[in-house]
Amino acid sequence: MKSFSLQILSSRWFTIFASLLIMSVNGTSYMFGLYSGDIKTSLGYDQTTLNTLSFFKDLGGNLGVSAGLVYEIMPTWVVLSIGAIMNFSAYFLIWVTVTGRINKPRLWQVCLYMCLATNAASYPNTGALVTCVKNFPESRGSVIGLLKGLIGLSGAIMTQLYHSFYGNDSKSLILLIAWIPAIVPLLFLRTIRIMKVVQQEKELKVFYKFLYAALGLAGFIMLIIIIQNKLKFTRSEYISSATFVLALLFLPLAIVIKEEFTLWQSKKQNLNDHSQLNVVAENPSAVVTTPLGGRLEPFSCIVNIFNQPDRGEDYTILQAISSIDMLIILIATTCGVGGALAAIDNLGQIADSLGYKTHNIGTFISLVSVWNFLGRVLASFASEVALTKYKFPRPLMLTFVILFSCIGHVLIAFGVGHSLYISSIIIGFCLGAQLPLVSTIISEIFGLKHFSTLYSVGSVSSPIGSYIFNVKVAGHLYDKEALKQMEASGLKREAGKELNCSGVHCFREAFVIITAATFLGFLVSIILVYRTRRFYKGDIYKKFREEAVVAEAEGVVPSRETEARTKVDAVVVPPPQ
Repeated sequence: MKSFSLQILSSRWFTIFASLLIMSVNGTSYMFGLYSGDIKTSLGYDQTTLNTLSFFKDLGGNLGVSAGLVYEIMPTWVVLSIGAIMNFSAYFLIWVTVTGRINKPRLWQVCLYMCLATNAASYPNTGALVTCVKNFPESRGSVIGLLKGLIGLSGAIMTQLYHSFYGNDSKSLILLIAWIPAIVPLLFLRTIRIMKVVQQEKELKVFYKFLYAALGLAGFIMLIIIIQNKLKFTRSEYISSATFVLALLFLPLAIVIKEEFTLWQSKKQNLNDHSQLNVVAENPSAVVTTPLGGRLEPFSCIVNIFNQPDRGEDYTILQAISSIDMLIILIATTCGVGGALAAIDNLGQIADSLGYKTHNIGTFISLVSVWNFLGRVLASFASEVALTKYKFPRPLMLTFVILFSCIGHVLIAFGVGHSLYISSIIIGFCLGAQLPLVSTIISEIFGLKHFSTLYSVGSVSSPIGSYIFNVKVAGHLYDKEALKQMEASGLKREAGKELNCSGVHCFREAFVIITAATFLGFLVSIILVYRTRRFYKGDIYKKFREEAVVAEAEGVVPSRETEARTKVDAVVVPPPQ
């Protein structure tokens, strides 16, 4: 049993399980709407100032290039550790600021705290996601969808934990998202690592099992949100619902145990095969190690910048950044993702201006979180099936998603009665669907060698879009309308006091502009569909299958059964380097 336990802990499937847990607590940036009101009130900010802070939140959350570069040259455990330390330190500073335990800092200091807090999440997210993609290159769409899906769902998960720990004390929520996302990655430092790719039959079916478990979790959270919206939960009831959420989070561990038990049985059947035992003993290359595959080579990125390889081959970092395909991706997602982030970050103020009750804001945040998750996993798995079976290009699915998000923005712009529920669902789904599709497209077009950095480069469009649409459009026009209402009432604005606006006009003009910009993103993404049409008609994963077959034939990579035996007999669990 001891060796079987070690086999589980050192397996590729346990890496997936551990990464799912890390992702489930690392989407804290989506919870900004729950405590933004406390920041606005305690620090006396107007909407433009609050949206400036929100921009730095998005900047930190999406400017993960530093995490990608660290991952290129350092072991995964270092990346996870940096993220954990940054997360606790930055959110703790925000908490002591909001609760008045220190003197009111300047705006630039609060923006710095927020930027570091959300940037911290990019370290465990990059470390876990890129490692899993490299361990399962042929199932990268499913891997990215699952892991990014749990990031999207983490807002709803953390909301349940927050109510069970602190009731309705929203200031304590900041403390919660300081310590939980810091602890979880530290628990799995020794298990998340790059392993040799091996061929495994029906690998996608295993990922479907993980998907069903995740959908069950999302379904339960959706149900409990509806119940909590209708009834007033007591503290004990919140504890019960949070306990059930945690139980569902650990359900994928049963899938890991089942898969590894199958390998364990294969190993036992081969124990009497002395020839195979000798091969394993005499062939050191059969031992699974932790290669530094994909690490950064000195000066490799500044050679032949404009001599770009074919799509699907490994680009250098500068080759990818300077390509027209990357430029198109950045423009399309600046419009698509930027507009969605502006809607989500202003959700609390939108609900307040339209006359929704305070407890409805938590419902909207949870709806966005759940449908964000559904968008991520459904778009990823659907695009994987459509690409594999029908050669349906992934960029075309991204194009349709951007177009669909325009509906959610239009509903906010015209403030149709109770339409904010539908808007939350549409925008949450579309934002969720765009992120894994973009990441997967980048990995397919530019290769996996420098995916950790290019994955972060592709996210740069989010803070750019957030600044344009959140600060310069939504925040500015909201304050302009609020001042107009104040002047109409014969009041004068007092310095250091927040500005409040009520009515559908507060965000109408802003979301008309956002809708137009999102439609522009749809038009730009059509260009990417046209440019990559031939690439997606081919077999884009062929080289990974060929490499695995050749490596196994040459004895570089063990067979499925031999790998199981090697993991157990050699007990390869590399310590932090």
